Amino acid sequence: MLRIPWTAKKTNERVLNEANKRRSLVRIIRKRQAIFLGHVMRRGKLEHLVTTRKFEGKRNRGRQREKIMDGLVTWLGTGKVLHTLTAIKDRDLWRDMIANAYKQGT
Repeated sequence: MLRIPWTAKKTNERVLNEANKRRSLVRIIRKRQAIFLGHVMRRGKLEHLVTTRKFEGKRNRGRQREKIMDGLVTWLGTGKVLHTLTAIKDRDLWRDMIANAYKQGT
C-alpha cells in the first residue's frame, strides 16, 4: 500500500492509519447481502420462506449459526427483524437505509 517492507514490523492497523484508509470488505459484503435480501423478499417465493425461517424441520445440534437477517439487523440498526422486513417492502426506504449504513461504516 505504501511500499512498506515486511521487515518494518508494522501492524495492519498502523499502515491503514498512515494511508488514511479504512477496512471496507465487511461493509461491501453487508451492502451486497442487503441488496440481495431486498430483491429476494420482494419476490416472495421459496427464498422468502427460507430467509424468514418459515419452514418446518429439526434444528441442527450445537451452536446456532448467525443468520443473514440477524447480521443485517445489527448493521442497519433497525433493532428487530420485523422492522427490517417491513422496511424491505418500501424500495426507496430500503435503499436509503442501505446507503446510510454504508456511509457510517459500521
